[in-house]
Amino acid sequence: MFETVLVANRGEIAVRVIRTLRSMGVRSVAVYSDADADARHVREADTAVRIGPAPAGESYLSVERLLEAAALTGAQAVHPGYGFLAENAGFARACAEAGLVFIGPPADAIALMGDKIRAKETVKAAGVPVVPGSSGSGLTDEQLAEAAREIGVPVLLKPSAGGGGKGMRLVRDVSVLADEIAAARREARASFGDDTLLVERWIDRPRHIEIQVLADGHGNVVHLGERECSLQRRHQKIIEEAPSVLLDEETRAAMGEAAVQAARSCGYRGAGTVEFIVPGNDPSSYYFMEMNTRLQVEHPVTELITGLDLVEWQLRVAAGEPLGFGQDGVMLTGHAVEARICAEDPARGFLPSGGTVLRLREPRGEGVRTDSGLSEGTEVGSLYDPMLSKVIAYGPDRATALRRLRAALAGTVTLGVQTNAGFLRRLLAHPAVVAGDMDTGLVEREAEGLVTAGVPEEVYEAAAAVRLEALRPGGEGWTDPFSVPSGWRLGGRPLPAGFPLRATGLEPVTHTPRGSHTVGEDRVSVTLDGVRHTFHRAADWIGRDGDAWHVRDHDPVAASLTRAGRTDADSLTAPMPGTVTVVKVAVGDEVAAGQSLLVVEAMKMEHVISAPHAGTVAELDVAPGTTVAMDQVLAVIEPVKPVKEETS
Repeated sequence: MFETVLVANRGEIAVRVIRTLRSMGVRSVAVYSDADADARHVREADTAVRIGPAPAGESYLSVERLLEAAALTGAQAVHPGYGFLAENAGFARACAEAGLVFIGPPADAIALMGDKIRAKETVKAAGVPVVPGSSGSGLTDEQLAEAAREIGVPVLLKPSAGGGGKGMRLVRDVSVLADEIAAARREARASFGDDTLLVERWIDRPRHIEIQVLADGHGNVVHLGERECSLQRRHQKIIEEAPSVLLDEETRAAMGEAAVQAARSCGYRGAGTVEFIVPGNDPSSYYFMEMNTRLQVEHPVTELITGLDLVEWQLRVAAGEPLGFGQDGVMLTGHAVEARICAEDPARGFLPSGGTVLRLREPRGEGVRTDSGLSEGTEVGSLYDPMLSKVIAYGPDRATALRRLRAALAGTVTLGVQTNAGFLRRLLAHPAVVAGDMDTGLVEREAEGLVTAGVPEEVYEAAAAVRLEALRPGGEGWTDPFSVPSGWRLGGRPLPAGFPLRATGLEPVTHTPRGSHTVGEDRVSVTLDGVRHTFHRAADWIGRDGDAWHVRDHDPVAASLTRAGRTDADSLTAPMPGTVTVVKVAVGDEVAAGQSLLVVEAMKMEHVISAPHAGTVAELDVAPGTTVAMDQVLAVIEPVKPVKEETS
């Protein structure tokens, strides 16, 4: 076994890998960019090395700096986690050339399975069923269109070189094929530097089921059951569970064997995942989609139902040990469900969020596990992936696991950064999810009904109560009656205090407390109409049941002075904290309504800022590379003044 392992990643996966290294008595080395100097994974490792400035391209994606860190600390092996360089064949080869063990599959297996076209051809030759589609690499636009016509719409255009939903296009109308192929190529080229496409038959209401495999260097390959990953948004998984309610034992065994054959076909070693698309009305007709040649985000649900530590087995296999069990030794017990907590605001179209974690309470308890990279004081910026943590629940059956996870999400507190925890809790209570009747389009269809609209009155009541309590005089002895916020006035009835408040993205309101309340250091309780509501609080943040609201003081005078005569409709503000990557206009330019003016990027997401109306660019406060805060004014568009008709 290795003495020292470098973890070439950050956030919750780095913390999770370090936990297993510690349990095995292996020294851990963390790496960090300037943005992560005080991050949790840095503090929990045995030692840590700075590898560069905040941008990932100059730090976490720098092979040279990672290898230098390994040499500096005497590491014998590198664990890549997931994301960044985890599926980069060049990094795996560079590790080997530097005398380091790459804790993952051979570079050739990474390269083969990273090319979707070659991967499909390889596993098909091994007898694994694949989605009907185009064959061959480097197809021209016309060849892709012809393959699509032969398959029959709807079809799915997919980049060969990448994943995560980027560049994928669902085409239901043959007449738009040319435009969709061109658009898919542009996005694939921008995302992966490779615009090679393939086309596949689209399966309506599909389910996404993946099989965890584990292979050693001695010819042993086993599968560890399946995970259901059908609850997705924008092709990104948000809830995963094991096992799947869709499969019977016969189908489970057949899919497991197909996954084993796929792993054997590429000479796989270590932990990996074979992903299948499955028609919901015919689970026996499953098709290979791709193989992820790394640890998956959702690996904890498999660990909980098998009792195996997958990171430990990654290390043991990389160190040359054989698997200590065969397929008959894999036992699946109980049920586990995982929710991904991301820095995003469901009420604002799931835009990325950011800020400082002011109050953190992560759930623990019977059957509950939290994998997290957070701590109080953590700065969540816009440079890296938005996933902050994962909450996982286990139970003897699916109903228990779901109930425990809903309760755990209700107890999750992350004030200072907006997250999707409350949204996920409501999703897990959706009747279709409870019944196990899911498909990859369910979240998109039901999202609007799972997002809280506006701000409940009791939230404003709690925010006002905090402000009212802050006005009360403290200390002992005599109290000046004029300092008491009683609303008393000379010659009239008391006038209760009203507080101008503004919640993120909403119009300001003036709220006057009307119920009783109790304000503590980190809690506030209010009673309205006989119902008591208790919230967590930190600074201007109020939270409960996984939801959070940022309710700030609103100064109408200052706001009017800031606007300097212009209306809010003229201002273009940043919808999320991020970096301006593109500026297409200059002060004085005339623009049309809806014209694209700027692009703001955050957490791998681009947001186009368009003109709210026709007019002239009166102010432009940013340039490419400018870092912006949420709601920061980027530009002002002065509307076109109507031309007065002359009268004779």
